[in-house]
Order: sequence, then C-alpha cells, then structure tokens
Amino acid sequence: MLAIGGVGAISVTANIVPGDAAAMFDNFFAGKMEEALKFHYKMEPLHGMMFIETNPIPVKTSLALMGKIAEEFRLPLCTMADGNKEKLRKALKDYGLI
Repeated sequence: MLAIGGVGAISVTANIVPGDAAAMFDNFFAGKMEEALKFHYKMEPLHGMMFIETNPIPVKTSLALMGKIAEEFRLPLCTMADGNKEKLRKALKDYGLI
C-alpha cells in the first residue's frame, strides 16, 4: 500500500513481529526500497497465516504459541481448527518465532 500512496497501515502481523514491521516502514520512508521489500517478503508468509481463520484468532494463537499470552478466547471466538493451527505453528517455526 505504501508503494501506491498509502501513509501507514493497521497491521495484524505487526503484533507478532513488531520489529520487522517497523523496519519495513522505516526503510520505506527513508527511501530504502530494497531493504523495505526484504522485510515485506520476509513477513509475507505470516501475513497469509494471520487470515487463515477469522481475525483475531490467528494472532492470539500465534502469541500463545510464542509464550506471550494464554491461549484463551471469549465467545464468539473459539480455538483454531487443528489443521490450521499446525499450519500456523509451521509458519512461526519457519520464521524463527517458536
């Protein structure tokens, strides 16, 4: 969105990789497009995983798998389907978060 005129973002992924999200924005606004793109492409697998189920279930599950919060949900939210949770776990592991 930044490349087509956006000036910011509300990023679900930034909740689990705030440093990388900030680095992407900092590099973009400093005119370092290649560096910004490196962070964009690095985070891309996580972006997809954040919407594998209804938001905010994946981000809360991610934070729980990372040991940051307890895995608990209030209705109408529920835990992730086992298959999706394993996909999410793999993405977090591949990224080095767990």
